[in-house]
Amino acid sequence: MADGRTMNGVDRRGLIAAMAGALLPVSGWARTRGGYAALPFGNGERPLVRYPQKRALIGLTTRPPQLETPLALFDGPITPNDAFFVRYHLSDLPLDIDARRFRLALGGHVERPLSLSLAELKRDFPVQEIVAVNQCSGNGRGFFEPRVGGGQLGNGAMGNARWRGVPLRALLDRTGVRAGARQVTFNGLDNPQADGIPDFVKALDVDHARDGEVMVAWAMNGADLPFLNGYPLRLVLPGHYGTYWIKHLHEINVVDAAYDGYWMKTAYRIPDNDCACVAPGGKPDRTRPIGRLNIRSFLTSHMSGAQVAAGKLTVLSGIAFDGGSGIARVDISTDGGASWRQADLGENLGRYSFRAWRSAQSLAPGRHRILVRATGRSGEVQPFDPLWQPAGYMRNVVEAVEVVAL
Repeated sequence: MADGRTMNGVDRRGLIAAMAGALLPVSGWARTRGGYAALPFGNGERPLVRYPQKRALIGLTTRPPQLETPLALFDGPITPNDAFFVRYHLSDLPLDIDARRFRLALGGHVERPLSLSLAELKRDFPVQEIVAVNQCSGNGRGFFEPRVGGGQLGNGAMGNARWRGVPLRALLDRTGVRAGARQVTFNGLDNPQADGIPDFVKALDVDHARDGEVMVAWAMNGADLPFLNGYPLRLVLPGHYGTYWIKHLHEINVVDAAYDGYWMKTAYRIPDNDCACVAPGGKPDRTRPIGRLNIRSFLTSHMSGAQVAAGKLTVLSGIAFDGGSGIARVDISTDGGASWRQADLGENLGRYSFRAWRSAQSLAPGRHRILVRATGRSGEVQPFDPLWQPAGYMRNVVEAVEVVAL
């Protein structure tokens, strides 16, 4: 921390004010005849707010901060840092990080515990980059029917970035993981403020932690991590839900038993069956920890209610992604699913990345219900019927957007 006001270029006072709810809605996207209103979503309305290092994003909560990205900002495969969503569970954020004194501790069931500075991480270990989607497990929860508890997110709790850091495997190999190791746990500098809320600690099986793709990242799209996205270090798990992407990472421990902390044993669990779902309103017999992303696609160039020119080519575009097989195709219907046309795929930035798509369509006068459906290289296809879970995770139903051709 350079002084009492800034941290890595972040306005510390601005962050505190934002978390106290002192930031007002931002004008622009949501302007109406009556002034500046909120944006409509599946469950209520959301104001646009501005936080330090962020452009105007959709505000869900202030303490802890939760910000969504408006779908129109997903106009390419890479999500800009200032447009990347924010999701915290704990409200005591580490607002006094000094990069010069920061240390990453690695210990537990190892031969050689380590305490590493940022400079040592960047200098003494191999560096890798990967483009990968980070998506909140509850992205789209606000659209579940019947309604479920938890943050009523729209579809903007996701983003895709080029991450740069050190493979976790290289760090674990340096410590000398001892025989009998079962899992690796990860803890960040954010802490609970209310009594009874457990610290947010997650765990991975040792083999997963050492797969060579899991990484400790310090950079995002060629710049230091934004504070609200985990500065100075965060865990990156390509193809997996954001619950594992620990922010402000400062402690890694190898353990010789399955970790049974709250955020693994109780929270972020899904029905243990093929569809990871139950009948609406039901309860699962068994559960397992949430894991890989399922396949999704979105139309981002047009929102419901948009008007387009009838009889002229309209370019529809958006994004698609899955848990790591890669996107094989995206199909578009402009008549509610009666007929389909394959879209053109954009540049392939890797199997964990958003894949941009576009399709030029000439629409006859009238209302058109546009559907987008992705297929992965694994053969996974988006469903037409939404899955349902008590926790509201993993929504990936084929989305519909209605436009009017005039």
